[in-house]
Amino acid sequence: MDINFEETLVNGTQDELNKLKVWLFKENVRVAAVAKELEQMQEQLEKEKEDFQSEVKAMNSKIESERKRIEDDNAFFEKKLQILQSGFAQLDMDRRHLAKEKSKFEAQKELLEQPVYVSACRDISLFFRGVKNPLALKKRYKDLIKIFHPDNVAGDKEIIQMINMEYDNMKRSYDTGKWA
Repeated sequence: MDINFEETLVNGTQDELNKLKVWLFKENVRVAAVAKELEQMQEQLEKEKEDFQSEVKAMNSKIESERKRIEDDNAFFEKKLQILQSGFAQLDMDRRHLAKEKSKFEAQKELLEQPVYVSACRDISLFFRGVKNPLALKKRYKDLIKIFHPDNVAGDKEIIQMINMEYDNMKRSYDTGKWA
């Protein structure tokens, strides 16, 4: 409505003034409705703003808790890694120690397997030392044969031959009456 308000108010007829009143009333109602609508939109925006801020806080809290969990997981992983590394280092030390022990054991085993008595017992008369009569000679001979027989673990053919020769020599000396 193209109305000049001032001119209608001053020079207008009663009918024009009534039309102006109706139009002003309608316009007032429309403005009030728009104002109420704007107020509702503002309230809705405020509510959405509060909801958004609470969501942001919740997301920040969730992100912080996830960051903390990741830090804890990393620290736990680092501890596990350190434990594994120290375990592997200990295993390596144990392996080296075991290898040294094994080499020592192998060396001792080789020494034990060597017929020490052959080199140390070139003087077979040591086996018969302390024998004073033919009966003791026979008993000592049987004991030595049991020990050094080639079928035994400690057996040796050379030593048996030397024991036999010494036994024969001592037996002859007892038979002839020449005692040692």
